[in-house]
Amino acid sequence: MSNFTSVSTFLLLEFSEVRELQILHFFVFLALYFTAMVGNLLIIAAVALDHHLHTPMYFFLTNLAMMDIGTISVIIPKSMTNSIMNSTTISYSGCVAQVFFYVFFGASDLSLLTIMAHDRYVAICNPLQYETIMHRGACLQMAAIGWVISLLYGIVHTSSTFANTFCSNAVNQFFCEIPKLLKLSCSDFYLVEVGLLLLACNIALGCFIFIIVTYMQIFFAVLRIPSVHGQKRALSTCLPHLTVVSVLMFTGVFAYARPPTDASSDLDMVFSVTYTIIPPLLNPFIYSMRNKEIKTALWKFLECGHSSQTLFKIL
Repeated sequence: MSNFTSVSTFLLLEFSEVRELQILHFFVFLALYFTAMVGNLLIIAAVALDHHLHTPMYFFLTNLAMMDIGTISVIIPKSMTNSIMNSTTISYSGCVAQVFFYVFFGASDLSLLTIMAHDRYVAICNPLQYETIMHRGACLQMAAIGWVISLLYGIVHTSSTFANTFCSNAVNQFFCEIPKLLKLSCSDFYLVEVGLLLLACNIALGCFIFIIVTYMQIFFAVLRIPSVHGQKRALSTCLPHLTVVSVLMFTGVFAYARPPTDASSDLDMVFSVTYTIIPPLLNPFIYSMRNKEIKTALWKFLECGHSSQTLFKIL
């Protein structure tokens, strides 16, 4: 295998070599992307336009929706473009950007979910101090810290990954993913990034443990609420967030807790699609299905849009 001192393009894994299936892949991904975008944008619009939803919980939910839009936008459009253009290439700079933004948005998602668990803990376990602890300044500060840490995290991982010398430009994945890129390295510097990835896995595991312990405390506090109605109301604000965390955790385990293989397979592609597309796609539906306030805000937003359209036609 010849060494590449510099790589100008990478070759991504295609879903199929059959033209008809490439076109089908384009339209399936278009439908998934459109659904995820509309769902998350509706959440953002509903929270922004309804002053009743200007609370810490919905502030973090809006941030989560924006991160989900970013996550899915980093991967899907390029894959759709390659399918419709019958191409597998991505530029070196495009691959760098894809790695950086995917890591940044993924880390931001995890940090926001961790912050949201803390928000629910304060709301249920310390309700009298909620406004004092989770005031506007504190929410902005926590979100900003999460963004800054995720930004630095993305810069470190991207720099460490592309500091390697690549022996091949054929990425065994339909997008630029760090583990797949490291397999192309022909220098020992890749061990630095492997060490960083192991550290990142431990941090992610720590976040999930924090969320689980937090929810155990929340459930114990809910059980002490005397009325059944009060218990159901408290749980209704927690279940969507806990479901989103579970989806993210299980899809991540589903994808990475498998023995590594060098050969690609259709099952690998299914795993990849599952953990990259499913969480951003399901999150808005999970939050809107069991949340009456979100449902009410969405109906108001849609009715307002319909009324404005009718008035525009009359004029």
